[in-house]
Amino acid sequence: MQNEFADEYKKIGLKIAYYRKLKGWTQEQLADQLNVATNFIGQIEAPNIYKPISMHTLFRIAKALEVPAYKILDFD
Repeated sequence: MQNEFADEYKKIGLKIAYYRKLKGWTQEQLADQLNVATNFIGQIEAPNIYKPISMHTLFRIAKALEVPAYKILDFD
């Protein structure tokens, strides 16, 4: 059941990529804001990689991108 929510994590990653690009940032710039490795952001955003993230990480990303966290979780 490890990949039970794989589709949801994929959608989260795509939303993060969308809002990051909307802000005009590269993955490296977002990674710098969060003090994480660039490949970590790449793994989150990659649609072919299953990379779960914690709520804490989601909130940090949303704050850095200046987007309410619920918008990243809105899949409609």
